[in-house]
Amino acid sequence: MARLREAIASVIVGQERVVEVVLWALLSRGHVLLEGVPGLGKTLLVRALARALGLSFSRIQCTPDLMPADILGTHVFSEDGFRFLPGPVFANVVLADEVNRATPKTQSALLEAMQERQVTVGKETHPLPDPFMVLATQNPIEMEGTYPLPEAQVDRFLFKAEVGYPTEGELVEIIRRNTLGAGIALPEPVLSREEVLLAQRAVAAFPVHEEFLAYAARLVLATHPGAPSAPERVRKYVLYGASPRAGLALILGAKARAFLAGRFHLEVEDIKAAFRPALVHRVILNFRAEAEGVGPWDVLQEVLRSVPPP
Repeated sequence: MARLREAIASVIVGQERVVEVVLWALLSRGHVLLEGVPGLGKTLLVRALARALGLSFSRIQCTPDLMPADILGTHVFSEDGFRFLPGPVFANVVLADEVNRATPKTQSALLEAMQERQVTVGKETHPLPDPFMVLATQNPIEMEGTYPLPEAQVDRFLFKAEVGYPTEGELVEIIRRNTLGAGIALPEPVLSREEVLLAQRAVAAFPVHEEFLAYAARLVLATHPGAPSAPERVRKYVLYGASPRAGLALILGAKARAFLAGRFHLEVEDIKAAFRPALVHRVILNFRAEAEGVGPWDVLQEVLRSVPPP
């Protein structure tokens, strides 16, 4: 995996935390919601990842007139009768760009394919390729003409990665790379599909001690305002706490982090590192929080401090 990091770093300047979260999702067979303003390299990151892994890549530009068949595929008539023409979702790495610009009907079709890893068109069911990973982007600024993802659908993303603005030094390097010679070239493949699948199986088989499972459960329960362990800010600002999927994301992210570090055991820091990307999109705040300018991470930080680690 060190070669994979180096290959992505040859294209992407900075954003180490985002790359880390994306690798966690890859190893955990999950999907990622990337949030950031335009121009921060989200699309380039996904393309570089797919190229470095030697996997197929497709991009879906979400617009209000995009239909489910444009994503999933459809039956077309030919000389031999009707045949299925696969849509862009039939790729190993799929980028759903500006997913909140698609209508709820189209969003639902994509997210069902993500969850079930198969597509049903008419009476036929078609399995999606393995590995299969969706990275969806959304712009937090422009809300006109958008259809925000419902909370139940956002919950299907294993992690949410917040793409920040580069520092001055990183911006200088970005300008240099993009204006020197022919510009940025995508990396050559450094891993094979078989190696990716082997790494996913290794992470899935990673042992987890019971005390870490209990710690993850306590963290998730502490996000619910009615729970006895909920801290004051949760009771004051949270409408609905994180779902059980948050606990899965915590443990899967921790296992992937330990695997990337070359360890065969979990540490408390693995779970703490996965806490923000696993829960920040799963906590629903009330109107009071919005009125007072309180965000999900403001509340979750107190949860992390209040729950004692094993």
